[in-house]
Amino acid sequence: MSRTLEHLERLVGFASLTDTPNGEIVDYAATVLDAAGARVFRIEGGAGKSGVLAAIGPEGPGGVMLSGHVDVVPVAGQEWSSDPFTLRRAGDRVFGRGTTDMKGFLAAMLSAAERAGGLARPLKLSFSWDEEIGCRGIPVMLDRLDETVGRPDACIVGEPTGMQIALGHKGKTSLRAVARGQAGHSAEAPDYVNALHLGAEMIGALRAEQDQLARSGARDDGFAIPYSTVHAGVMQGGRALNIVPDRAEIEFEIRNLAEETPGGIIARLQAAACEIAGQAGPRAGLEIEEIGAYPGLATAPDSSAVALARDIAPGAGLIKVSFGTEAGHFAARGIETVVCGPGDMAQGHKPDEFIALDQLAQCDAMLEWLRKRLAGY
Repeated sequence: MSRTLEHLERLVGFASLTDTPNGEIVDYAATVLDAAGARVFRIEGGAGKSGVLAAIGPEGPGGVMLSGHVDVVPVAGQEWSSDPFTLRRAGDRVFGRGTTDMKGFLAAMLSAAERAGGLARPLKLSFSWDEEIGCRGIPVMLDRLDETVGRPDACIVGEPTGMQIALGHKGKTSLRAVARGQAGHSAEAPDYVNALHLGAEMIGALRAEQDQLARSGARDDGFAIPYSTVHAGVMQGGRALNIVPDRAEIEFEIRNLAEETPGGIIARLQAAACEIAGQAGPRAGLEIEEIGAYPGLATAPDSSAVALARDIAPGAGLIKVSFGTEAGHFAARGIETVVCGPGDMAQGHKPDEFIALDQLAQCDAMLEWLRKRLAGY
């Protein structure tokens, strides 16, 4: 595990925040992989962002892909006990931004690549960008898969699952409702159209949709919240108390079960928006636009990816997770995929984020078993 910790120390040292260029951390991964004898492909994403696809072993399709993202969430406003971008060890834990989500797995990927000589089937690796803001990088990388490393037979996305095997997570669609009214002096407010009031009615419609989904929508008791959800997270509008606001925005999300596509939910919300605006008169408007989306994951328990994961992680249970990952993008391309990685997401995105050393050891052991299977043992 010492080599994995060495890589983790370097990776945590790169402040690869979602709103900054990521060249340094991608350079480091590419350099390590090149030295390990991998075929390395830099995938450019624009705005200073890029990722890496790499392969070790026979060329062409097949083999197994390990996948993770290099970006981390911000630390601004959080109270850390030490520098979040300097790995700190205390007892059986190491602390730093991204240790759990998900540079611990990236470090294990790099050390596994360094041990991966003489493979009969290829080991493939993906280091993506901008997962934390909507899985923006991985679709670009998957578009380049066939012309670079070739399509794998299976994929393991190493988000933190406590080294359990996750078969599923919900999909997510982020949306914005834009309410338009008519501005005027608040002393004559009834003569104008208050966009914040329209927005408040839209939030009521979101709550009504959520209630309906909880009562009569699709259910999957494998999830902590066993139904699709609708959540409003941001509302903005108005410039001064004595001005009737003519614009308001609400950002909200849908997290849908695989059995319930977001299209139907969005259609009902669009109908509600039209009704709200219509009742307010011709000077009112209320429109819904999509900001971003990623697909859910629903891997069958009897799939070959699950069989592989059970073989190389003996004793691991089958679970479903509440957070989203890039795994749904792999699955949408017909690549059987599971999520299995070190750490507990309860530690992610928080100050003093940490990962337990025994989780890293278990991950190293899993990837060593994978190396042996790919070598034909």
